[in-house]
Amino acid sequence: GKEVVIANAIIAILTIGGQQLFSFFTFSCPCHVGQNLIYGLAFLGVPALILLIVGYALNNQTWRLVTGRRSHFEKVTTSNRLLNCKLICFVLCSITGRALVAPITWLAVTLINGSYYVCAVSEYVPVYYYGANPNVTDSERRRILATFPCSELVPPEMTRARDEVILLLRYQSHVAGWLLIAVVVITVFLSYCLASCLSPLSFLHFRYWSSYVHNEQVLFDEATEQHSRLYAMQHVRKFFGFVPGSENVKEIRIPSLREWQAISGLAFLKQVDEEHYDYSLLHDWALKERANGKYLKTDEDP
Repeated sequence: GKEVVIANAIIAILTIGGQQLFSFFTFSCPCHVGQNLIYGLAFLGVPALILLIVGYALNNQTWRLVTGRRSHFEKVTTSNRLLNCKLICFVLCSITGRALVAPITWLAVTLINGSYYVCAVSEYVPVYYYGANPNVTDSERRRILATFPCSELVPPEMTRARDEVILLLRYQSHVAGWLLIAVVVITVFLSYCLASCLSPLSFLHFRYWSSYVHNEQVLFDEATEQHSRLYAMQHVRKFFGFVPGSENVKEIRIPSLREWQAISGLAFLKQVDEEHYDYSLLHDWALKERANGKYLKTDEDP
């Protein structure tokens, strides 16, 4: 839908801006043998991995998929287990597609930028192809090549070779970045085409279904908010003796020390029977205790 496209575009733009700021303030190639590759790959891969995890974590479908799956699988019959696994795979692919927007954008932008790639692989370039073959050992040659990303450390006789190597590596990095973008765009397009072809619904029917699911979720969230508020209000009124927001409160209840202790502290979601749970300590107290105790009269016109 349009909302998904807009959300993905915003994520991509924010990722591009973050990558530019990240590169400007933090990236500085060490120009040392053995460290360039680790440093460059770390800047390429680690932020992408973090963005992928964040993409999974911020998607509500992820938590809908994993929450309570253990008890759900225990109740699924063998005949429905295959269908359930297919549905899980489909939803997981959808979640992964959304989560990959930011990391792929990061990788594409960093490859097009070229600095990380140049830092990572500079010491592995065969420099003798560029007419500069100093009479040095292989280890010394690698040390010189590792300094290529830092122009101030390159020997004068290697300046021309250094410029040609940097151009070659930037070319390779740019090509890899654009190929990554092309592969992703083609894959996404073909995936949508395949999904549309396999859909049992017609085009207008699919639009109606999408609109229904969206409206159902909006209305369900509104009902959830109102229902939980009214349900919690009953327990709060039992504990304090009045409904929050009432204009004319004639009396209030004074909870005892034991009751304050009963609703204080940490609590986990507790199953009380096969169908019901206690959501909080106050909920547990309201279901088990009688609302006796001390009441205090209040003035109607404070």
